[in-house]
This record gives sequence, C-alpha cells and structure tokens, in this order.
Amino acid sequence: MFYRILPILSRVFGAWTFDLIARGIAAGYFFFAPRRVMTGARFYRALFPQRSRFYHCRCTWKQFQNFTSVYLDRHLLASGDVRFSYEGWEHIENALDRKTGGIILMSHLGNWEVAAHLMKRKREHLPLMLFMGQRAEAHIERLQKNDLRRRGIHVVAAEKNGGTSFDLLEGLRFIQGGGLVSMSGDQIRTTGQRAVSVSMLGHEVRLPETPHLLAMFSGAPLLIFFSRRVAKQRYHLKMCEPRYIAKAPRPLRAEAIRQSAQGYADLLEIHLRANPLEWYHFEPFLGPKLT
Repeated sequence: MFYRILPILSRVFGAWTFDLIARGIAAGYFFFAPRRVMTGARFYRALFPQRSRFYHCRCTWKQFQNFTSVYLDRHLLASGDVRFSYEGWEHIENALDRKTGGIILMSHLGNWEVAAHLMKRKREHLPLMLFMGQRAEAHIERLQKNDLRRRGIHVVAAEKNGGTSFDLLEGLRFIQGGGLVSMSGDQIRTTGQRAVSVSMLGHEVRLPETPHLLAMFSGAPLLIFFSRRVAKQRYHLKMCEPRYIAKAPRPLRAEAIRQSAQGYADLLEIHLRANPLEWYHFEPFLGPKLT
C-alpha cells in the first residue's frame, strides 16, 4: 500500500518527495540490516583491497542510496522522462532478423527493470522472455513483474524453493521461435539450480549454468548486456559482441560451460570497476578467497 501511495504523493508534491522518502527507507536498511551491510562491505573490500574499512562502509552506504533510483526511475518511465543511449543494438537486430533467437545475459549491475522497459521502447514488438526469481510475499516485486507483463514482456518466475522449474525447456522453445530470453548471469535464484565456479575479484564465485547451457543447446548467440545510469534519468545500454558456445561431447561440456561463464565474469568485473556503486546485488556473492 505504501509503495502504491508514493507515486500519488510525488504527483502532488513532486518527484523529490518520492526520492526523499525512498532515501530514508534505504538509510533504515543500512542502519538496521547489519548482515546486508556486512555483505556489501565484504564485496567492496575485495574490489578495493587497498582502501580502509571506513571507505568500504561508505561505498555500501552509497550503494544503498543509489538503489533508490531503481524505484524513482521506474515511476518516471510512465511519463517518458527517462532517456537512454545504446551501444551494440545491432546484435539484437541481427538475432531477430536471422530468427536465431538469443540469450541476453543480464547482471545486477545497473537497473535491469528500467533496461527491459527501455528495450521495449527501442523496439515495440520485441519478443522478450525474462526469467526471474520470486520471493514469497514480495509485494513490490510482484507489482514490478505485473508492470513488465503489461508491456508485453513474458515473465517466468520461480520461488526460491521452486527447484529448476524455469530451466531449459521453456527458454529453448522461445529461442527456437526466434525470441530473446533474458537471464541473470550473476545470481543463483532457486534451490538446486545448477551452478559453475569461476574466479572473480580474487574469490571463487558460483554463477548459474543455465544461460550457457541454453546457448550451447540452441546454437543461439549469448549476448552479454549491461545497463548503467550515466546521469539523472539517463541510461546507457550496452550489448557486447555475441558469443557462441559450440556443442561439445558430454566429457568436455563442463569445461566449455566454465570457460563461457568465466568470460562473462571477466566482463562483469571490468564493468564493476568502472561503475562500482551501481552494484545492486545484496545477497552474498563472493565465495572463498583464492590463493
């Protein structure tokens, strides 16, 4: 109810009202959710090992505050106040024109939801299926998914203990029909979801295996995608060069998947270093430190 009221308040008093209240809520999370703060500080310690603990906590504070732009810009999308530029969009057009389909590999760097809306604005009849996790009783998250569905985006969601019900089959069918399947490349969403270990920021990191398996089985291009907020209400969308994963015999399949996942992790690390405060992954991400 409170989330529904916020847009009404912002229409009456201005967008600054939405921003102010959202930042207050983010501050509350920072002060009263110590585990989340510790997770953020550990991540920034790995990203900036030469800096002080105070600096790592300061980065986490800014991370929490910057996250409020996700909700504000989502609200402003309806009025068309959010602008965007793009890079590598021709890779999307090529996949659609050739009817090969494709796998768009997103991350929690930047605003995935605004990016999905802006992609639909770029091409209205974009055949896009978005695979997402779903937490029980996450009412705001449910509103977001319903909004995406109204824009014509197919949303497939599975709860944390839902197993691998949103695994390969539905995605393969959509790709074979010439559509684009978008998945998170940096978060294990469901219990029992298959994962692959890679190296990132000097730590072992577990990444989902499914996007890379989809690319291998379908023969479709893997399109690694990043969005970043370059200014107030302005985004830059970047689609990297398409990658292909050749089908491999079963004994060699695991290594082919690992190499693909490591390539994604390397690109993610590069973009993280360029935009460290737009990392909106609040769950434990880094595994054991590698020697």
